[in-house]
Amino acid sequence: MKSKNRIDAYLLTLILVLLIIGVIMVFSSSYYYALDKMDNIYYFLIKDIIWVVLGLAIMFATMMMDYHLIAKVAPFAYFIGLALLIMVLTSFGIEINYAKRWLEVAGFRFQPSEVAKLCLIVFLANSLSKTNKKIGRFIEGNLPYLAMAAIYSALIIKQPNMSTSVIIILIAFAMLFVAGMLWRHLAGIAAIGIAAVVYFVKSSTYRYARFLSFRDPFADAAKSGYQVIQSLYALGSGGLLGVGLGQGMQNKLYIPEPQNDFIFATIGEELGLVGCLIVLGLYMALILKGVKIAKKAPDLFGTLLATGIMSMLAFQVIINIAVATSSMPVTGIPLPFISYGGSSMIILMTEMGILMNISMQGTRA
Repeated sequence: MKSKNRIDAYLLTLILVLLIIGVIMVFSSSYYYALDKMDNIYYFLIKDIIWVVLGLAIMFATMMMDYHLIAKVAPFAYFIGLALLIMVLTSFGIEINYAKRWLEVAGFRFQPSEVAKLCLIVFLANSLSKTNKKIGRFIEGNLPYLAMAAIYSALIIKQPNMSTSVIIILIAFAMLFVAGMLWRHLAGIAAIGIAAVVYFVKSSTYRYARFLSFRDPFADAAKSGYQVIQSLYALGSGGLLGVGLGQGMQNKLYIPEPQNDFIFATIGEELGLVGCLIVLGLYMALILKGVKIAKKAPDLFGTLLATGIMSMLAFQVIINIAVATSSMPVTGIPLPFISYGGSSMIILMTEMGILMNISMQGTRA
């Protein structure tokens, strides 16, 4: 093993650039909405800067901790996430817009599903690194982990939050595959998973309406198709170079809360196709860097940790942009580093600190 023990400057630069773009775009997309709702154009900007600074502090602190220490708490991580997911469905959960997705502790409101994603990654990385020889056997090696991920997924669907529940399953698949899950097992479970998604979509009037609006958003332009149509207007208006920062029209009370899930639409309108491609290029560079770190991690535990973190980030980027471009039904997934949000930013930066530490530990011989 070759020791590094120095900061991965390339990875850090990618993270910082994405965070800077995020702060700029949160302000550009939200100032009009903040003026109308909060009577303060800097409302979301100030809070976003606070979350970014706090996230960076947590990232640097996590980066300096040996990631092997995580293995000591990994056996309990799954049950911590499970307890939080159960708690949010009780009277402790905070309901907003007909969804129970938040808990509040000492004035800080967070989404347990964000914590649960990290808990699952940590638990699976530790457990799979110890039982790697069994992973080729479906009943003994795969099924228990898939069942545990499915429990998380089912609890998150109850919130309801189908997109995050799907990401939970995808993370488990990615980690199991890297650990050695056989192709035939992967294909069989994937078929069952697709059937389950179809069932859950059709079993909910709300989710089915979103699916129908994805097929033809203009069929119900004032309701289920409204957000997607405004997003497409924004992306179409941007052209090649965009209309300029702060000059977008669709974030002027047309797209609801434009600083959140549909912030990519503002990027497209104000920075144009070129701006969108730059952002996509940064994400691609970050994901490829994460894959490289996973391949060269000092041990299997580090490889699986990095795999879980980067698969989660990749799936969130794909789903968020697919929704903004009407390539899949509308769902609430933030764009990593860029969308406004406290708990998602804190958890993401914690994960980036872990990834940085894996990179600093050295490379496999």
